[in-house]
Amino acid sequence: MKNKIIPYHPELKSLARQLRKNSTLPEVLLWQNIKQRAYGVQFHRQVPMLNYIVDFYCHEIGLVIEIDGSSHDHNYLNDAKRQRELEAYGVTFLRFFNDEVKKNMFSVLLVIEETVKKLSK
Repeated sequence: MKNKIIPYHPELKSLARQLRKNSTLPEVLLWQNIKQRAYGVQFHRQVPMLNYIVDFYCHEIGLVIEIDGSSHDHNYLNDAKRQRELEAYGVTFLRFFNDEVKKNMFSVLLVIEETVKKLSK
């Protein structure tokens, strides 16, 4: 799975660029902690995959990190479908709620660190 790039719909590239420019507060806060190979692997923001865009993705270990805010409250079934489709490509998902990132960053980072270690073996 290492460094596997998942195909994506080309039109998503410009949308991903817009999302990067308009990140939510929880995305910015998490990005400040995981950028620049903070855990020995490189994450990218707003990455197109298949017909979707994920919040953060590490090609090296196939890890997606999603931050779910209020926009995800009514999209649970769509999120589950998207996750299943991407997991079929061997991708591992971590999901956190906005409030977890804003109020309990230490725990979020511990989960990320442990997952990175596990997937890096």
